[in-house]
Amino acid sequence: MQKWEYFITPLPVHTPGAILNNWGKQGWELVQIVMNEQGGSVAYMKRPLDAEPTTTEETNG
Repeated sequence: MQKWEYFITPLPVHTPGAILNNWGKQGWELVQIVMNEQGGSVAYMKRPLDAEPTTTEETNG
């Protein structure tokens, strides 16, 4: 089963596209943008977690 990691970040009014593109390059997918009570935007992001190591050798590197 796919497991996800989530991230929430404010979006500045003057550069939201640049911020979202930066996170996208790091593997984050935009889920939703919500306006907060102060009038700013908050982005909810997710990306898949890597599969967990199955042996102690992989765990210890």
